[in-house]
Amino acid sequence: MAFTTILAYIFVGGPLAIVLLTQALYVVANLTKNQYIDFYARCAASFTALIICATYGTIASALLNVIGYGGLGQWTTARAFKWTMLLFTGVWFEIEDPEGLLQGETWEKLRPAVLLGNHQTELDVLFLGHLFPQYCSVTAKKSLMYVPILGWFSKFSLSLRLPTCTGPVFSNASFFPVALSKTVFIERKSRSQAVAAFDKAAEQMHKHRQSVYIFPEGTRSYYDHPDLLPFKKGAFHLAVQAQVPIIPVAVANYSNVLDVRRKLFRPGTIPVRVAKPIPTKGKTKEDVDALVQETRDIMLRELKTATSKAREQGVALKEGEKVNGSATAKSSGIDLSVAGGKEL
Repeated sequence: MAFTTILAYIFVGGPLAIVLLTQALYVVANLTKNQYIDFYARCAASFTALIICATYGTIASALLNVIGYGGLGQWTTARAFKWTMLLFTGVWFEIEDPEGLLQGETWEKLRPAVLLGNHQTELDVLFLGHLFPQYCSVTAKKSLMYVPILGWFSKFSLSLRLPTCTGPVFSNASFFPVALSKTVFIERKSRSQAVAAFDKAAEQMHKHRQSVYIFPEGTRSYYDHPDLLPFKKGAFHLAVQAQVPIIPVAVANYSNVLDVRRKLFRPGTIPVRVAKPIPTKGKTKEDVDALVQETRDIMLRELKTATSKAREQGVALKEGEKVNGSATAKSSGIDLSVAGGKEL
């Protein structure tokens, strides 16, 4: 069988079969009024989409890296995931960026920057697919490097570039400026390792004009109302170290689209608001606490505004409406905290 035929089966036949299967399950769920079937069908579809797009991302990022555009690896993969998930699950994030910060010439002049957003559930991976501007990547805990496919996407060409990199940062593996998708891996076993990684990360941000996206809460909240967990300081230390602006982003609460406690997962359009940049030029580590508070206040305000719109659309629970059950906050790995939850 020709190699192209095999690829056609994988990248055309596979997704088509998944779409048909999930649509059949959605019909069954609707006829039987069984939200559990709907929940697990969409979860399976989401996982399949993630694997397909990570595989695509590995190939696309490798090719982009060869021609000198490795910094676009996560952007092109994110966009692929955005459209694949719309097809598979019907979930969409509506980005409100009134200043046009993340587009065109405005973004070219602004980058690099540190983008910060609230972290609710596993669906935030899809949100990144909608929001990611060009030449932006995530930070991730080092252990994610070893996750099959997803880890390969992040570090595929590392072996091609490591020989040109010298110094103790690489020898102790505390930071990798990943050549393929530009993921910034942080070793979080100790504060000293993480802080040392920030120094190198700041240098790489300027060298490649590569922005980073960070969840400052450090973990998924699973809130059913518009609120934020306490912020970790690592992202703010990075922004100050690099002397780059902070761009706050707020995703409306979407507990009527995905709620793992209620086993609820359904289509919907989720509002997202991008706030004005917060400058860090001239600021030092002594200003970090004030930056944390300022950013959190802005994000909470924007979060409540976005959630008001989400409530009108039925995406979020009505004010005062409660649900039973609880969920435990869990680290996603795409954040900046030290092992054991210690503050940076």
